[in-house]
Amino acid sequence: MPITLPQSLPAFDILSKEGVMVISPGRAATQDIRPIRIGLLNLMPKKIQTENQFGRLIGATPLQIDFQLIRMSEHQAKNTAADHMEQFYRPFTEVEASGEKFDGLIITGAPIEHLPFEDVTYWDELQRVFEWTRTHVFSTFGVCWGGMAMAYHFHGIAKHILTEKQFGCFRHRNCQPASPYLRGFSDDCLVPVSRWTEMRRSEMEAAGLTMLLDSDTTGPCLVQDVAARALYVFNHFEYDSTTLKDEYDRDVLAGKPVTVPENYYPDDDPNQAPLNRWRSHAHLLYGNWINEIYQGTPYDIMSIGK
Repeated sequence: MPITLPQSLPAFDILSKEGVMVISPGRAATQDIRPIRIGLLNLMPKKIQTENQFGRLIGATPLQIDFQLIRMSEHQAKNTAADHMEQFYRPFTEVEASGEKFDGLIITGAPIEHLPFEDVTYWDELQRVFEWTRTHVFSTFGVCWGGMAMAYHFHGIAKHILTEKQFGCFRHRNCQPASPYLRGFSDDCLVPVSRWTEMRRSEMEAAGLTMLLDSDTTGPCLVQDVAARALYVFNHFEYDSTTLKDEYDRDVLAGKPVTVPENYYPDDDPNQAPLNRWRSHAHLLYGNWINEIYQGTPYDIMSIGK
């Protein structure tokens, strides 16, 4: 079944052409079922690219998804047109004041991982978001820096600066094959990684978090936080086929020291087209997450948090 998007949102046409089922809010209103309400708190600079990436994954499920775009209230996007932000995004303060609730919330990463959390300009508001999820969101999915920030807020788990960037596609071990979030997963899977920081398995397990996917090379990937009704993923199942290539080409053009992303190009040759070997697991993960929401969320959405 489809994902509900405004017809004027760029993702509407892009995802439609890719075969993702999308419908307008007017069409959705005529269907006699309750859509699953998913919010995207988009902290990434390239807002439209991120909308497409997550819309592609959650729009592939057999459920109607009401997809809502949310931004930090005072932070001004520098890489996305102001009219796009004004037309499609709502500030968190408005969402908070409305009292509305969500079946799911995705909190994206942000390119600020070298900063201490407290030095981020919108940290105080983001902490309000985290506390708001306790009573207004059935399940939260923190992605990369967003997941690290949630683990730090709820459990005091620090992120650690790496001496060199973890960059490429790395194999991850399935630590909990019986987990409903890993339904259909192989014993291991390849996941894109692009970060300068890490969280450590020993510290996360000491805080009572459950390791779902882990790598001997790049550390924890997917972690379940039962108490916060949350998942944290520190790597990027949502990446497009060329996202790592775009990052690599950007840094080469800027003259920055950068290594070829590992295990990404055929024969590690950046002159060849990269291969996408994570797409199927990406759809499985987000489909499983939405299915778990659907199975557990109350029909009366206002009952969430009570």
